[in-house]
Amino acid sequence: MSLIDEAERMASDLAELRHAFHREPELGLHLPRTQARVLDALSGLPLEVRTGDGLTSVTAVLRGGGSGPTVLLRGDMDALPVTEAVDVPFRSGTEGTMHACGHDLHTSMLIGAAHLLAAARDRLAGDVVFMFQPGEEGFNGAGAMIDEGVLDASGTRAVAAYAIHVFSSGWRHGVFASRPGPLLAASDIFNATVRGTGGHASAPHNARDPIPAACEMVLALQTFLTRNVSAFDPAVITVGQVHAGNRYNVIPEEAWLEATVRTFTPDVQRRISGGLARLCQGIASGYGLEVDTSYTYQYPVTVNAEDEAAFAAATVADVFGPEEFVPMQHPIAGAEDFSRVIDAVPGAMVFLGASPAGSDGVGLADNHSAHAAFDDRVLARGTTLYAELAARRLSRG
Repeated sequence: MSLIDEAERMASDLAELRHAFHREPELGLHLPRTQARVLDALSGLPLEVRTGDGLTSVTAVLRGGGSGPTVLLRGDMDALPVTEAVDVPFRSGTEGTMHACGHDLHTSMLIGAAHLLAAARDRLAGDVVFMFQPGEEGFNGAGAMIDEGVLDASGTRAVAAYAIHVFSSGWRHGVFASRPGPLLAASDIFNATVRGTGGHASAPHNARDPIPAACEMVLALQTFLTRNVSAFDPAVITVGQVHAGNRYNVIPEEAWLEATVRTFTPDVQRRISGGLARLCQGIASGYGLEVDTSYTYQYPVTVNAEDEAAFAAATVADVFGPEEFVPMQHPIAGAEDFSRVIDAVPGAMVFLGASPAGSDGVGLADNHSAHAAFDDRVLARGTTLYAELAARRLSRG
């Protein structure tokens, strides 16, 4: 029986497992209930299992029958601070926390792949490392696991690494998509705190109001992009937070803003990182104010190795049919700490459309939305691809 047939036989169990993860979402680097459920789902398999020291990760090594190389498969486990608005029987039971990015599916599929490959381990040409990672959503969980040795968990450095990421919109149900080269953007954080002098709102001339300056900075950030970055080298700056004051008739002492910066090349990243501070300093000076800024480098660009991306595309076409793989023309401006893994090891990330069956994914709620919904029926496909990528890549040596 083929791996896809075996995965289809597991489909109801995978859906039940995914629902259990979905009901109890956890945030950040410490996911004790999620970790315990992963360990329970892996129990009884011929795996060498290790848990993290500084985070609740799970690393499991499957020894194959051959003496070939090691391949790493990664699934992230953490949720988002989002209050779920999807009316499903297994909706989140934790107020303000939701698996809005599909990591519950990733974890379930990786567990499914561990079961498939464990059953076929005598036929595997080498070893497989299963990387169950907390803290993808802004906590650098991949970096922490790398520091704790996940890339060398089998005793030798992995020769290739793969990850799957589901999408609730944008692609039709069940289709896979990827591209060689840049797939996802670098993600950085820019902060500015504007400092003035508070006072009565009826007499702004007696104060130094930080709010108009902060508002001008928000708008100026967009103009900065258009005048400093080529239209053919895309970048995104989005201000996600602005905070100032606590009453309508009081001019506050400070205003604070925070933005995400997305870039695809080191040159543009450097240009933006240096330019934003100068821009905000100039605006603040014009208002007679002070400003403190900071720029935090978060995740690098996710770059698929050309050979590994081509291999993943060929595997999808062979297993599911050529029409089930969509070559992406352009990268997207989301970001991933899997970038750290494939900075160190050649690899590829593949997207999987998890919109409802029959849907083209258009007009549906995106990942990270409180309304994001993912179809269980893609679980067997993702499980199969994880297992096929590992088995076939090991055979290549």
